[in-house]
This record gives sequence, C-alpha cells and structure tokens, in this order.
Amino acid sequence: MGSDRAELARLCSARNWSKAIRLLDSILVRSPSSIHDLCNRAFCYSQLELHKHVVKDCDRALLLDPALLQAYVLKGKALSSLDKKEDALAAWKQGYEIAVRDTTDLKQLLELEELVSSVKICETTESADHVMDSSTCDTKVVISEDRVADKSLAATTMADTKTVVCEEAIGSSKVSSNGDTKLTNYNKKTDHNKVSSSPVKDSTGTQAPKKAPKSDKKNKAKAVKEINGRAEGVTVRTSADESETILLDQTLFATKISKSSKSISLDFRLSRGIAQVNEGRYDQAISIFDQILRETPTYPEALIGRGTAYAFQRELDSAISDFTKAIQSNPSAGEAWKRRGQARAALGEFKEAIEDLTKALEFEPNSPDILHERGIVNFKFKDYNSALEDLSTCVKRDKKNSSAHTYLGLTLSSLGEYKRAEDEHLIGLKYDESFLDCWAHLAQLYLDLAYPEKLLNCLEKAIQVDSRFAKAYHLRGILYHGMGRHRSAIKELSIALTYEGSSIECLYLRASCHHAIGEYKAAIKDYDDVLDLELDSMDKFVLQCLSFYQKEMALYIASKANLEFSQFNIDDDVDPLFKEYWCKRLHPKNVAEKVYRQPPLRISLRNGRLNKQDFKFTKHQTTLLLAADSIGKKIQYNCRGFLPNQRQYRMAGLAAIEIAQKVSKAWRFLRNPKNIAKLVRKRDKLNMSQNRGGYCSTSTLAGSPTSSPNEDRISSGISLSWQDVYNIAVKWRQISEPCDPVVWVNKLSEEFNSGFGSHTPMLLGQAKVVRYYPYYQRVLETAKTIMLDLKYVNNAEDRAIFLTDIEKLKKIEVASSCSDLYHVVGETYWVATRCDSMAFRGRRLEGTRITTQNMGKTGFDFAIRTPCTPSRWEEYDEEMTAAWEAICEAYCNDTNPTRDPGMLDAVKDAILRMTYYWYNFMPLSRGSAVVGYVVLLGLFLAANMDITASIPPDVQVDWEAILSPDPDTFVDAIKPWLYPSTKISRCLKDYTDVSIAFNTTGSVVAALTSVDP
Repeated sequence: MGSDRAELARLCSARNWSKAIRLLDSILVRSPSSIHDLCNRAFCYSQLELHKHVVKDCDRALLLDPALLQAYVLKGKALSSLDKKEDALAAWKQGYEIAVRDTTDLKQLLELEELVSSVKICETTESADHVMDSSTCDTKVVISEDRVADKSLAATTMADTKTVVCEEAIGSSKVSSNGDTKLTNYNKKTDHNKVSSSPVKDSTGTQAPKKAPKSDKKNKAKAVKEINGRAEGVTVRTSADESETILLDQTLFATKISKSSKSISLDFRLSRGIAQVNEGRYDQAISIFDQILRETPTYPEALIGRGTAYAFQRELDSAISDFTKAIQSNPSAGEAWKRRGQARAALGEFKEAIEDLTKALEFEPNSPDILHERGIVNFKFKDYNSALEDLSTCVKRDKKNSSAHTYLGLTLSSLGEYKRAEDEHLIGLKYDESFLDCWAHLAQLYLDLAYPEKLLNCLEKAIQVDSRFAKAYHLRGILYHGMGRHRSAIKELSIALTYEGSSIECLYLRASCHHAIGEYKAAIKDYDDVLDLELDSMDKFVLQCLSFYQKEMALYIASKANLEFSQFNIDDDVDPLFKEYWCKRLHPKNVAEKVYRQPPLRISLRNGRLNKQDFKFTKHQTTLLLAADSIGKKIQYNCRGFLPNQRQYRMAGLAAIEIAQKVSKAWRFLRNPKNIAKLVRKRDKLNMSQNRGGYCSTSTLAGSPTSSPNEDRISSGISLSWQDVYNIAVKWRQISEPCDPVVWVNKLSEEFNSGFGSHTPMLLGQAKVVRYYPYYQRVLETAKTIMLDLKYVNNAEDRAIFLTDIEKLKKIEVASSCSDLYHVVGETYWVATRCDSMAFRGRRLEGTRITTQNMGKTGFDFAIRTPCTPSRWEEYDEEMTAAWEAICEAYCNDTNPTRDPGMLDAVKDAILRMTYYWYNFMPLSRGSAVVGYVVLLGLFLAANMDITASIPPDVQVDWEAILSPDPDTFVDAIKPWLYPSTKISRCLKDYTDVSIAFNTTGSVVAALTSVDP
C-alpha cells in the first residue's frame, strides 16, 4: 500500500492524471469506502475536466461522510464548470453550513465562504453587464461539430485555457409503432426531431449537432448530455467573453493539456483525437489514436477513444474489440465496460450488453447514467421488471433525467401500469418540454389506450416544439387510419413523408389508405415505392412482403370497381396459396412463381376507376347511410385499446341491414303455408378446395369467377345457409379494410389441412396486452378448472401430460399465475375450453386452446389459439347448421311472432346460441369478432327487433362466448344487458335494398369512404 501511495505522489507531481486515476481505481477496488481516495480521484478527474466523474465520486464520498468538506468544494467546482451554477452554489452552501456548525477545518471553511461569495459577485456582475468577468470564469475553447477552435500549440499551453469536450458519447436508437423497439446504438447521427417508426416504437431523441438560435431562450445553453437523448445546459464562453450556445453531439471525454514536459505530447494528441471524435471526423480521430497506440498499444484512454470513433462509423465489431482491449489493459476502467455494453446493445446483443453494464456498475455503484443505460437495454430486451428496477433507481438519484422518466413510462405501460406510465412521461416533459421523444412516447401510450382526444392534444404540442417532427404526423396518420378517416390519414402521412421521405412505415400506411378509398393508382405507386426501398430490419421486410400482396389485391379490386358487388369474391377468386402466404406474411417468391398475377394497372383500371357519380348520394341512399351509422356504432367495444371507427360503423350497419333484408325475405318465403313443408334439415357439404379460377388462380378451369348461383338463390329468397348469412358480413369486412387478410380458413388449402389458427395473446413475456389482459384472470381460472377436471394437458406435440399426482393437483388449485401452472406442468402446454353441442346430445366440441409457452427470462406467452382443421370444421358446420335452422324455426313457426313476447325471447335465445358457436368456431383468418356481432345485429333487425344498447364497458362479446362452457351460459351472460334494450321496430321496410342502392364495388367503396369527405 505504501508503494501505491508513493507511486500516486509521483504521478501527480508529473501531472500524469490518467495513470493516477488508474492507480486510484485499483486502490478503490480494494477499499471502496475510502473517502479520501474518492476525493483524490475526483481531483484527478477535475484536472482532466471530466466533471461528471468528479460529481459522481464526490456524491459517493458524501454518502459515506456527509461532513466531508473537500467533496463539497470539488463537486461545486465541477458543477460550475458544467454550467450548473445553481447546483454548484447549493453544494458550496451546504458544505459551508456544515463547516460553520463544526469548524474543525478553517481553511476549507474560508475556501467555501470565498466560493459562495464569488458566485454571488459573478451573478451580480452578469446581471449588470450581461458579460461574465474573465477573472472569475475561465476562458474555454469549445470543440464541437459546428465550430472548431483553431489554436496554435503555443496557445494551448496557456495556463487559463482549457479544452472542454462533453464526457458522454451520443448514440441513436429507434422506437417502433407496433411495439417493437431497437436498441441504443452508435449506428448513425439522427436529428433530434426524428423518431423512427415501426409499430412497437421508439427513439432516444438524439440531437444532431447544430447551433441553436440565439433568440430561442428555451434552447439556449443546451447540449446533448448522454446516450439516451437527455439534454443538459452547457453555456459556452469564447475567448472574447461572448456567450454563445452550441449543441454538442457524439462527444467522448476531455483531457487537459498537461503541464508536464514528459506527457504533454501524449495528452495533447489524445485531446486532439477526442476533439476529432467530437467533430464527427472519425477517420482523422482513428488516425490520431492509431499513432498513440503504436507507441503505447495498451493505452486505455486511446483504445476507448478509437473504439468510440469506430462505433459512430457503425464498425461495432471493431469498437467492441478496442473496448475489450481497454478492459484487458485496465480491468477497473468502468468507462470501457460501459461503452462496450452500449456497443453490444447496438448490435442487439442484449444479454452481453447487460453483463457489461452490470460490471460497470461495480465501479460506479448506483450510477444514474449506467442505471439509465442498463434500464433501456433491459426494456429493449423485454425484461420489463429489471428495467423498472433500474429506471426507478435512476430517477430517484437523478430526478431531472427526462429520458429515464420516459423510458420508465414505456416500461410501466408494458407492465399494464398505464396511469403511472402517463405520469412518468409528464414528469419527463416537466423537466424538458422540448423533448420530442417523450411527446412521441406519450402519444403512443394514448394511441395504445385508444384515447384519441389526448393523443391529438399531445401531438399538437409536439408539433409546436418542432413543426418538422415527422413522427408526430405519422402517429396522427395512424390514429386517423384507426378511426376510419383515411383521407385525413393520407394528408398527415404525406406531411411526414416530406420530412422523412424514405419512411417505409409511412409509405406503406399511405398506400393502404389510398387502397381502401379506391385511389388505386396512388396506392400502386406507394406499394411500388415500398418494394423499391432498401431494408435495414426484419420489421421493414415484412412491410415489403405485405406490399407485394396488397398491390395484387388493389389491382384485383380495381378490376371489379364497376362490376356488381356480388362479383367481388376474394375467397373464390384468389388462389389459396396466395391467401395463405398473405395471411402468414411470408416471402412472396414462391407465390410469384406459381400463381397467376393480376394484369397491369392500365388494364385493371379500364373498368376500375371510381365514378364521381358514386360519391353523389340520392335521398334514399343518404337515409340508408344514416341508418347504417346508427346501427353500426353498436359494434363498439368500450374497452381500452379499441378506437371508435366511423368507417367500420358504416360497414357494420350496411352489412346488418343487407343481412336483415335477405333473411327477412327468406323467412317470408318459409312462413308461406305453401312452402312450410320445405323447411327441412339440410347439411350442405362445403367443398373445402373450391376454387373457380380467376386472375390470382393456379386453376386452368374456365368459367365465371363469381358466385352467381348462390347470389341468385339468396336474392330470390328460396333458401339461405348459415354460411350465406355470415358471408354477407365477411364481404363487407373485406372491402372496408382491404389490407386486412380476412378470408374463410377452409379456403386456405394446405394451411387449412394443417390446422391454421388464430393467436390472441393476453401476456407476451412480461408485457400485458392492453386489449386482452383484462380477461387474464378469468382465462387462468378456466384453465385451472379444465386441468383439475381432466387431470391432463397436451404438450406442444399434442401428447398428453397426465396430472394425477396429488401434490400437482394441489398446486394447480392454489396457482395464481400462468407461471405457477407452467411450473406444475414443466413444459409448454395447452388445454381446450369446453363447448357443449346442442345438435348432438352428449357431444363436446373442441373450443379454444389456452396455451402457456415459456419465453425464458422475459416470462411467458399466455394466449388463446383457435385451430381450424377439416374435422373440427365439419363438427362446427353441423352445429352452425342446426343453430341456424333453430332460429328459422323459432321465427317462422308462428305466423305473427312479434305479438308474443315469449316467442321473441325464443328467437333471441336462438340467435345468441348461434353467435356462441360462431365465436368458438372462429372460421376466419381474422375479423371473426366483428362479423359475429354484425350478423347478430342483422338477425335481430330481420326479426323486427332493434337493439338500442351499446356493449357495456369492459365486455368483449367474443371472449364471453369463448369462456362459456355451453350456449346457455353465454345467453345468461349477455341477455341481462341486451334483451331490455330491444324494441319492436318495422323500420327495415323503409330502407332501400342495400344490394340495389350500392350495387357496384365502386359504389360500396364510395359509401364507406364518404364518412371522411
């Protein structure tokens, strides 16, 4: 130990501060509570102007000894150099008050008194003259990307001249709109007003270097502080004592020019290298560091500097190599551990990044910066519980860290703590109202929760901060699209694209909006632009795949625009292989080779341009649209995450009215005494591979691509099958949002035979899915009941795992989470909900599968999955046929059922029973929930009953059906709020026939689009 002290004295005498710090690092590893060595290291850091490190060491020392006066002196000086004058004065005052109470060190008392007084004098002088006296404030040469101080070597040796460069390296990161985030990285410089989207969501607000306008008081004296986008005030003084504000970016750390003749050359070159990094001149910086490392190959500071330059050039492997060498040279170099963690994070090596940042914390326990960094990595690793712990500790120690607050908000949102998440975002904005990423994250929270008013207000404020903030317009476009306002969405997305022209997310969404409103030429152009973009992530590749399929679908719909809507038939016209790949978002190469493509746009548009006349509605059409809007709004789920969508309301209303018109015609035919004998049980076997050819078909059979025989049969009122009824709603759902792959699962050929199924998660790892997590506890209890009843589950290979052991059954009884159940079973498993048959007494159908899958440290995937195999389809087809005939019999057996309340209740019950089987069946690739309720509304209307009630808050009708073991349980759950709201209504006869009023595909598109003129 004595030799260490002697060496430390020698190094300090030689002004070799870097090596002195390394020696103190090793001493503090052995004696971490040595307050004097902490102050010694803080002093050495101050000589290198690493002011943030000074503050950290002083804070650690003061935690150990709150009366350590030297720490207050050094901390105040460091804060003053960081231009945190108020914080510096507070530190000195606190130390002075302690010194007055206990005057054991008069020298320190007088020094603190002098420092406090000097700040007050300095403030007075500045107030009077608006210029700070150079005698009390050192002149600084600031090296930034915008401004390079050109000083000669002689000038750099002036005692009062210092080279100041911010300590932290700045990286960039991105947040996706769909939830999936990308890691903090050095990959590229991004403007502070850019937030990349990818539905997931996220940027760190990195600010590109530029001079802030002197007239902008909000931005005055700000510089980027750290890798995650926090801004911290830094007032810059030039040699002429002019106050100027420069935003520093991509900076590393500073080294003071040593007064020792032995080390002046090395320190000067190191300083120059750091300056080059700070200016973004990475090649020059690397060249300087190369020279240093040729002479001293293991010099840690040079390795860290070169590694940082490599990192900003996206040469992350080289950066990691240099940081690793720095660690090997000096294992106590916490900065190297930290920076290697950041670089690994940028590569997506989350586990390794967390290990490095954890190691860095050993050298700087409870460091807010490292906790902040590790918290973000944990968030992006989807280990939200660990992120919560890190970020909560960070904001306790650094209350004004806006970035930490907003990432804490993101973490809390993922964990389902939405009010706390909102509060954290607002706290972040309180400390930095110009922090655009925080506005974007708060807006994303409101979007996820479906709070449109709050979202629009939030985005308006973000645009006030920066009118060129592309992410704000993108989010507003997403909102308008989700509300069915496609024209408004196009306007917002177009603005976003003027500022960020290569945004694949904006291009794709704008193409989808053009597609939906019948602007097929514009849609094709945007889809082509998406396909031409170069990609840098798998998320974007998925959008390119979808653009291929949706371009084909846009061409298909364009070719049908001026034909009868009955000839719009995706399920029969489009090749099963195409639909399968579209639903699964697979690479289209196989489809492009095997499936006949749509004709070019010029051919599709020959008959496919929407007529202006389609957008001019007659009085009867307008009456019909108003009625549809009133009926359709009843589909709205009043739950978190479900936006009100005027376009979908109109779709639902028109579909319900058309269903009612066709069903009532069929019922009139059946109630005719001459035809009553024709009501017999019919089980039409579905042709599971039915495909009549068409432009997207591999079939070589000639013939019409339409389903005219069925349409003629339905229109004539001769008979209707249950699938005919539901298919009316399916077609309306398909055309209302044509980029959603809504298709009958039995028309997916191979995918159907292998058991295509939907997947609806409640819990994804540790993340609670905002729409569906409210049903988590009920699903968990249902799973427990099934496991205790059957005493077995099925594993991923569909093999039975028996649970007959008494101890296991007891653990299942007391299980309070899906994690508890998983640990009882020991592997991925599923159980099927109960669904009792009414058509065949004693038969039990396979309902929905409740699945639990281990996702490692990040938790469990707890979801419901609905398979659709041929055998399952056959069983449900029989059940749906019987349920549909029961409705027809209940209504048609009485000549005037509206006079008998008991008969009407029987009709209501029968409709709900068929709805129950539909929701357990789930025969569509998506959209089954809304289609089921649209048919329910249409059937009530056909029976001269108008439903006036909205669905109650926190009720999702499809989930109620899935969790009911039999149809009567479902009826009992729904009728208390549904039946009292029904009233007898004969308004149906007043409505124009929907299939006549909007007889072409183009007129249907126009009717839906007119909700947002």
